[in-house]
Amino acid sequence: MEKIKVAVIGCGNIANAAHIPAYMKNDKVEIKYFCDLIKSKADACVEKYGCGTAVVDYHDFLNDPELDAVSVCTHNDFHSVIAIDFMKAGKHVLCEKPAARILSEALEMQKVSHETGKILNIGVCNRFNTYVNKIKELIDAGELGEVYQIYASFRAHRSIPGLGGDFTTKACSGGGALIDWGVHYLDLALYCCGDPKPLTASGEAFSKLGVDMKNYVYTGMWASETKNLNGTYDVDDSVTGLIRTSGPVISFNGAWAQNIGESDTYIDFLGDKAGIRLQYCSNFRLYGTKNGMLTEIEVRCAEENMYDNEINDFVDCIKTGRKNQQYIDRAILTSKIMQAIYDSSDAHREIVIE
Repeated sequence: MEKIKVAVIGCGNIANAAHIPAYMKNDKVEIKYFCDLIKSKADACVEKYGCGTAVVDYHDFLNDPELDAVSVCTHNDFHSVIAIDFMKAGKHVLCEKPAARILSEALEMQKVSHETGKILNIGVCNRFNTYVNKIKELIDAGELGEVYQIYASFRAHRSIPGLGGDFTTKACSGGGALIDWGVHYLDLALYCCGDPKPLTASGEAFSKLGVDMKNYVYTGMWASETKNLNGTYDVDDSVTGLIRTSGPVISFNGAWAQNIGESDTYIDFLGDKAGIRLQYCSNFRLYGTKNGMLTEIEVRCAEENMYDNEINDFVDCIKTGRKNQQYIDRAILTSKIMQAIYDSSDAHREIVIE
């Protein structure tokens, strides 16, 4: 059987931690190109994985007739441009989260996917997480009753990534804590409840702790290689919001950085029969009642690798044309919510989501 040929564009952390290892495990796939603006990163992948060709400019293989699909693992400002170019060239796309910096870019990606008929999946990987899918099964089965509210907390003490670099430059990233971390929590909440339609959003985004970059105090910094204290800091380092949907109300508090020395990363699903607290990227507890007693069950099960499942399902989508739970039509809901939260923060009022 002829293998599906893919390219990985952007050879940084998420590519090496998730996409490339998962492709390498799939015997239906061959990685033909590793592409990065920093050629040494692409060269390192060729050497490490023993396959493919290192390329700097993706246009060099954009129209390769042998190429079936690409993983877009670049920073946010290139997501829409690269994804659209490859769909128009007849290739399927798996694009890392968020879909794009702003809603208009994500909507254009969706439009091109519809026009070309090419798969466009967005890398909201929790949709393939074992515990997340167990929660979805319980909700779908009615075990929680009516899920009327969801609360998400994604708060850390001082965890601003790459201070002054692309992560903290709105023109590159589109935002800070909300678009980087919040996208996962909001998407997870929507997925577990059947992707209800978002109706309105109200929120405030704050840029407080990282603005004085030279006096920002921290113990560790992810993406420190991109730090530039002479660079830009114009994104949110904390955010709060409330979203009304056709299903549950969703509220959240998030922070890359806060002056509270604890991290809180969990999601509460509140139903009229039972409730769940999911520890993010971990297991959950199910709270309820039985025979006049209060019950608390700690749930543990064998976990599958969500990145492997994500890539394997993308490969199946390529072969069959099936649109899965990561398809752009579903992921666009989170883009709409995040845009509305930022718009609400700017206008200091509630925003209707169209």
